[in-house]
Amino acid sequence: MNFKTHSHRYGQEFLEYPDNPNQDWHELKEIIKNISDNEIIEKFMSKGNGRGKSVSQAINSIIKDKLIDRNWRSEPNIFNPEDPNHPDPNPKSTRFRLDFAKNDLAVEVAFNHGEAISWNLLKPVLSSEMNYIQKEIDTRIGVIITATSEMKIAGGFDNAVGTYEKYIRYLITMNTQLVSPLVIMGLNAPETFIIEHDDGKPKKGHVKNK
Repeated sequence: MNFKTHSHRYGQEFLEYPDNPNQDWHELKEIIKNISDNEIIEKFMSKGNGRGKSVSQAINSIIKDKLIDRNWRSEPNIFNPEDPNHPDPNPKSTRFRLDFAKNDLAVEVAFNHGEAISWNLLKPVLSSEMNYIQKEIDTRIGVIITATSEMKIAGGFDNAVGTYEKYIRYLITMNTQLVSPLVIMGLNAPETFIIEHDDGKPKKGHVKNK
Protein backbone atom coordinates (compact mmCIF):
# COMPACT_ATOMS: atom_id res chain seq x y z
CA MET A 1 0.00 0.00 0.00
CA ASN A 2 1.35 3.38 -0.97
CA PHE A 3 1.17 6.37 1.34
CA LYS A 4 2.26 9.97 1.74
CA THR A 5 3.57 11.69 4.87
CA HIS A 6 3.54 15.11 6.48
CA SER A 7 5.97 16.04 9.26
CA HIS A 8 5.03 18.25 12.22
CA ARG A 9 7.77 19.70 14.44
CA TYR A 10 10.36 17.66 12.54
CA GLY A 11 8.79 14.33 13.49
CA GLN A 12 9.85 12.50 10.32
CA GLU A 13 13.25 14.16 10.30
CA PHE A 14 13.95 12.85 13.81
CA LEU A 15 12.78 9.36 12.85
CA GLU A 16 14.92 9.26 9.71
CA TYR A 17 18.03 10.97 11.05
CA PRO A 18 20.83 9.41 8.95
CA ASP A 19 23.16 8.67 11.87
CA ASN A 20 20.47 7.04 14.00
CA PRO A 21 17.29 6.07 12.07
CA ASN A 22 14.41 4.84 14.19
CA GLN A 23 13.97 1.11 13.57
CA ASP A 24 10.37 1.03 14.78
CA TRP A 25 9.43 3.71 12.25
CA HIS A 26 11.16 1.70 9.53
CA GLU A 27 9.25 -1.39 10.66
CA LEU A 28 5.93 0.47 10.60
CA LYS A 29 6.56 1.83 7.10
CA GLU A 30 7.47 -1.62 5.79
CA ILE A 31 4.31 -3.13 7.30
CA ILE A 32 2.14 -0.54 5.55
CA LYS A 33 4.03 -0.81 2.25
CA ASN A 34 3.63 -4.58 2.19
CA ILE A 35 -0.16 -4.60 2.60
CA SER A 36 -1.46 -5.67 -0.80
CA ASP A 37 -4.77 -4.94 -2.49
CA ASN A 38 -5.51 -8.68 -2.49
CA GLU A 39 -4.92 -8.83 1.26
CA ILE A 40 -7.38 -5.98 1.82
CA ILE A 41 -10.01 -7.59 -0.44
CA GLU A 42 -9.64 -10.96 1.28
CA LYS A 43 -10.03 -9.45 4.75
CA PHE A 44 -12.94 -7.27 3.62
CA MET A 45 -14.84 -10.16 2.01
CA SER A 46 -14.17 -12.47 4.97
CA LYS A 47 -16.66 -10.42 6.99
CA GLY A 48 -19.51 -11.63 4.78
CA ASN A 49 -22.76 -9.77 5.41
CA GLY A 50 -21.10 -7.94 8.32
CA ARG A 51 -18.40 -6.37 6.18
CA GLY A 52 -19.87 -2.85 6.25
CA LYS A 53 -19.55 -0.21 3.55
CA SER A 54 -15.79 0.50 3.49
CA VAL A 55 -12.40 -1.17 3.77
CA SER A 56 -11.58 0.77 6.95
CA GLN A 57 -12.20 -2.17 9.29
CA ALA A 58 -10.27 -4.53 7.02
CA ILE A 59 -7.22 -2.25 6.90
CA ASN A 60 -7.40 -1.58 10.63
CA SER A 61 -7.53 -5.32 11.35
CA ILE A 62 -4.58 -6.08 9.06
CA ILE A 63 -2.44 -3.37 10.64
CA LYS A 64 -3.36 -4.55 14.14
CA ASP A 65 -2.47 -8.19 13.42
CA LYS A 66 0.87 -7.27 11.85
CA LEU A 67 1.89 -4.88 14.63
CA ILE A 68 0.99 -7.32 17.39
CA ASP A 69 3.03 -10.00 15.59
CA ARG A 70 6.00 -7.65 15.90
CA ASN A 71 5.50 -7.01 19.60
CA TRP A 72 3.82 -3.63 19.42
CA ARG A 73 1.60 -2.88 22.40
CA SER A 74 -2.09 -2.76 21.49
CA GLU A 75 -4.37 -0.22 23.18
CA PRO A 76 -1.97 0.76 25.99
CA ASN A 77 -3.19 3.17 28.63
CA ILE A 78 -1.56 6.58 28.58
CA PHE A 79 -2.21 7.14 32.29
CA ASN A 80 -2.26 4.74 35.21
CA PRO A 81 -5.96 3.90 35.81
CA GLU A 82 -5.20 3.57 39.55
CA ASP A 83 -4.09 7.19 39.86
CA PRO A 84 -6.77 9.02 41.89
CA ASN A 85 -6.42 12.01 39.56
CA HIS A 86 -7.12 10.01 36.41
CA PRO A 87 -9.47 12.10 34.23
CA ASP A 88 -11.82 9.18 33.48
CA PRO A 89 -12.99 7.11 36.48
CA ASN A 90 -14.45 4.39 34.23
CA PRO A 91 -11.83 1.59 34.20
CA LYS A 92 -13.20 0.23 30.91
CA SER A 93 -12.97 3.55 29.08
CA THR A 94 -10.73 3.64 26.01
CA ARG A 95 -10.63 7.44 25.82
CA PHE A 96 -7.11 7.73 27.24
CA ARG A 97 -5.59 4.80 25.34
CA LEU A 98 -3.39 4.80 22.29
CA ASP A 99 -4.05 2.38 19.45
CA PHE A 100 -0.45 1.10 19.44
CA ALA A 101 2.93 1.91 20.91
CA LYS A 102 6.48 0.63 20.77
CA ASN A 103 9.42 2.29 22.49
CA ASP A 104 9.41 5.95 21.36
CA LEU A 105 6.47 5.69 18.95
CA ALA A 106 2.77 6.25 19.61
CA VAL A 107 0.46 5.25 16.76
CA GLU A 108 -3.17 6.12 16.10
CA VAL A 109 -5.07 4.48 13.22
CA ALA A 110 -7.62 7.20 12.54
CA PHE A 111 -10.45 6.21 10.22
CA ASN A 112 -13.11 7.70 12.48
CA HIS A 113 -15.30 10.81 12.29
CA GLY A 114 -13.71 14.12 11.44
CA GLU A 115 -14.85 15.47 14.81
CA ALA A 116 -12.27 13.18 16.45
CA ILE A 117 -9.29 14.76 14.65
CA SER A 118 -8.33 17.06 17.51
CA TRP A 119 -8.41 14.25 20.05
CA ASN A 120 -6.52 11.85 17.78
CA LEU A 121 -3.78 14.47 17.45
CA LEU A 122 -3.65 15.23 21.17
CA LYS A 123 -3.35 11.65 22.45
CA PRO A 124 0.23 11.11 21.18
CA VAL A 125 1.13 14.47 22.74
CA LEU A 126 -0.27 13.35 26.10
CA SER A 127 1.77 10.14 25.88
CA SER A 128 4.94 12.09 25.05
CA GLU A 129 4.82 14.96 27.53
CA MET A 130 5.21 15.09 31.30
CA ASN A 131 2.01 15.16 33.30
CA TYR A 132 0.88 15.46 36.90
CA ILE A 133 -1.01 12.19 36.49
CA GLN A 134 1.08 9.01 36.68
CA LYS A 135 1.87 7.72 33.22
CA GLU A 136 1.75 4.10 32.05
CA ILE A 137 3.58 4.82 28.82
CA ASP A 138 6.13 7.37 27.66
CA THR A 139 6.70 8.00 23.98
CA ARG A 140 8.47 10.75 22.05
CA ILE A 141 6.86 10.94 18.60
CA GLY A 142 3.35 10.27 17.36
CA VAL A 143 2.21 8.76 14.06
CA ILE A 144 -1.35 9.23 12.80
CA ILE A 145 -2.40 6.79 10.05
CA THR A 146 -5.40 8.02 8.10
CA ALA A 147 -6.99 7.97 4.65
CA THR A 148 -6.26 10.43 1.87
CA SER A 149 -9.22 11.99 0.09
CA GLU A 150 -8.65 9.55 -2.78
CA MET A 151 -8.71 6.56 -0.41
CA LYS A 152 -11.86 7.90 1.26
CA ILE A 153 -13.68 7.81 -2.09
CA ALA A 154 -12.19 4.63 -3.57
CA GLY A 155 -12.37 2.70 -0.29
CA GLY A 156 -16.05 3.47 0.29
CA PHE A 157 -15.47 5.44 3.49
CA ASP A 158 -18.25 7.45 5.11
CA ASN A 159 -18.39 11.10 4.07
CA ALA A 160 -17.80 12.22 7.66
CA VAL A 161 -14.41 10.48 8.01
CA GLY A 162 -11.47 12.80 8.67
CA THR A 163 -8.85 12.71 5.92
CA TYR A 164 -5.09 13.18 5.68
CA GLU A 165 -5.64 16.58 4.09
CA LYS A 166 -7.91 17.68 6.93
CA TYR A 167 -5.42 16.50 9.56
CA ILE A 168 -2.78 18.71 8.00
CA ARG A 169 -5.09 21.72 8.21
CA TYR A 170 -5.69 20.98 11.90
CA LEU A 171 -1.94 20.94 12.53
CA ILE A 172 -1.84 24.62 11.56
CA THR A 173 -4.79 25.52 13.77
CA MET A 174 -3.50 23.53 16.77
CA ASN A 175 0.19 24.27 16.34
CA THR A 176 0.69 25.76 19.81
CA GLN A 177 -1.12 22.82 21.49
CA LEU A 178 0.67 20.07 19.54
CA VAL A 179 4.07 20.50 21.14
CA SER A 180 5.38 17.02 20.36
CA PRO A 181 6.73 15.83 16.99
CA LEU A 182 4.17 14.06 14.81
CA VAL A 183 3.99 12.35 11.43
CA ILE A 184 0.71 12.17 9.52
CA MET A 185 0.60 9.15 7.20
CA GLY A 186 -2.04 9.27 4.47
CA LEU A 187 -2.95 5.96 2.83
CA ASN A 188 -3.42 6.20 -0.92
CA ALA A 189 -6.30 4.58 -2.80
CA PRO A 190 -5.97 0.94 -3.87
CA GLU A 191 -4.42 0.51 -7.31
CA THR A 192 -6.58 -2.38 -8.53
CA PHE A 193 -10.08 -1.94 -7.09
CA ILE A 194 -12.70 0.41 -5.70
CA ILE A 195 -15.60 -0.13 -3.33
CA GLU A 196 -19.14 0.47 -4.60
CA HIS A 197 -22.25 0.55 -2.42
CA ASP A 198 -25.58 -1.14 -2.84
CA ASP A 199 -28.91 0.58 -2.10
CA GLY A 200 -29.75 -1.51 0.93
CA LYS A 201 -30.05 -0.42 4.54
CA PRO A 202 -27.53 -0.58 6.02
CA LYS A 203 -25.38 -0.10 2.95
CA LYS A 204 -22.81 -2.76 2.13
CA GLY A 205 -19.72 -2.39 0.03
CA HIS A 206 -18.83 -4.47 -3.00
CA VAL A 207 -15.44 -4.84 -4.63
CA LYS A 208 -15.17 -3.65 -8.23
CA ASN A 209 -11.96 -4.20 -10.14
CA LYS A 210 -10.54 -1.19 -11.96
